Formats: sequence, structure tokens, C-alpha cells
Amino acid sequence: MPEFLTTREVAELLRIKERKVYDLAASGSIPHTKAMGKLLFPRDGLHAWLAKSGIGDTVSAASRPTVFLGSHDPLLDWALRESQCGIASWFDGSCDGLDRFEQAEGLACGLHLLDPASNVWNEPFVNPRFGHQHAVLVRWAKRQRGLIVSPALEQPPTGIADLQDLTVAPRQPQSGAQNLFESLLEKAGLSAQELTMTPPVRTEVDAALAVLEGQAQVSFGLATLATQYRLPFVPIIEEQFDILVDRRAWFDPPMQTFLNFCRSKEFQDRAARLTGYDISAIGQVRYNAG
Repeated sequence: MPEFLTTREVAELLRIKERKVYDLAASGSIPHTKAMGKLLFPRDGLHAWLAKSGIGDTVSAASRPTVFLGSHDPLLDWALRESQCGIASWFDGSCDGLDRFEQAEGLACGLHLLDPASNVWNEPFVNPRFGHQHAVLVRWAKRQRGLIVSPALEQPPTGIADLQDLTVAPRQPQSGAQNLFESLLEKAGLSAQELTMTPPVRTEVDAALAVLEGQAQVSFGLATLATQYRLPFVPIIEEQFDILVDRRAWFDPPMQTFLNFCRSKEFQDRAARLTGYDISAIGQVRYNAG
């Protein structure tokens, strides 16, 4: 990244006309210098000025850490590593990811949140909160979610209503899986307080491992992981997993490297081998904010 930005680059960053950039410089409102009669704007100074001015929505992708936030997805996790795109991950739940994305702590966020009132996935949680930001919500996959069950159970559950006498491995409160699980419990006339719970597990893999290793008899997890660990699975719901991306970051090398990999035969073959995944609509725009 260049240390200094041109007038045109600053105008693109702030999404204003170049004439306005000249006015800001002439009034001394924005940090700048002159070299050979040309205005130049120090990148670090410009970001500091934006932060001080409280103009959070105009922060560029360059000021966002190269981190993928939000919900854990096994295929997404694998693709980030295998693509060698350089994007790190902090997967600690859909709600945690949205909070961090709003604070510009990452360039993208994975989420699978169902709005019970509208029965719509993800968009109701993005539209009112990020409508003023330059971000886009795109489809990643549909996933089969249900009960991952211990093979040692003589009478395995057939649905959510059968969990009252079993030990369940829950997810952390900020996760989309736990929010959905508690909503389904309520529909079944139960509450989390009525169940025997282990300490929360923080990823989809950990939810399956809790059952495999005998720490719990049931977890609310993904079909693909039940298959991977050869555990019985009771399908409950097909959920929609989407990705919220900073629009400017979409066109930068890390995201482009990742997206190009997702078009590769290697990625398509991997997804086809996974149980309970439908990636036929991957990349489809669900909501375009800003």
C-alpha cells in the first residue's frame, strides 16, 4: 500500500467529489502535504483523522484487519487455509462477529441467524444495523443442522422434544447455533434451564467431538460433522449461512484470492463430498447496503 494517497484516491476512500477534497485541504481540515505542486495525503494521518472525526462509515478496507469474523463453518474454515489468501479467522459466533464487524475489527463476517417473526435468515439482522455502511451480504451455503447423537444411547432422541433427560453440549450464547437451538426449544415447550448442559463448546467441530468423546449425549450440530465422525444424526432444519463483506475489501487481493479459490474445481469437489451442504447459490447477493 502506498504511504501517500492522491486526491482522487482520497475522494474514492471518502466517497466524495475531488472538489470537496480540495476544499478540505484548503481549509486545513484534512492532513496533507504538497510535493511538486501536487497534493498528497498521508495514509496513517488520514486514518487517524477519520477516527478522530468519528467518521466510522468511511474507513477503508485498508484500516480493517485481514480477519474473517463470525460463525464457524467447516468448509469456510478449510477454504480460508487452503486458498492461502492470508485472511486470519476469529470464529466466535454470528452475534459476536456482527459486533466486531461493526467496530471494523475484520473485513468479513459469517452468520446464520433466523428471524422467527419473518422466518428470514440473516438479512433482518443486517439491514437495520448496517444499512448505512458499504457492505454486501452474499450467500455461502445451505447446511443441514440437527441432533448429533451418541451411538451408546439405547433410545436416541427423534427430535428437540426428547432432550429433557439427556446431557446436551450447548454452544456459546453469541453463536447462531445456540440462538436457533433455544428458539426451537421454546417451540417444543422446553427451555435451556430444564436441560442438563455441559460447558459451552465454541465451534462446530467441538460440538461433534463433545459427543464422540462422551462428554455429552447430544449436540445441536451439522450433518457433515456427524458423518465425518460416524455419529448418528437426526435432521432438524436446513439453515442459510451468509457472509457479510466490506464492499471495498471485496476487491482487495486477500478476498479476491479467496473468492477465486472458491470457483476452483478443488473447492467444488470438496463441497460435493460434504454431507448436508448445498452451495448452488454461493456468491449470490442477498443484500447490498450503503
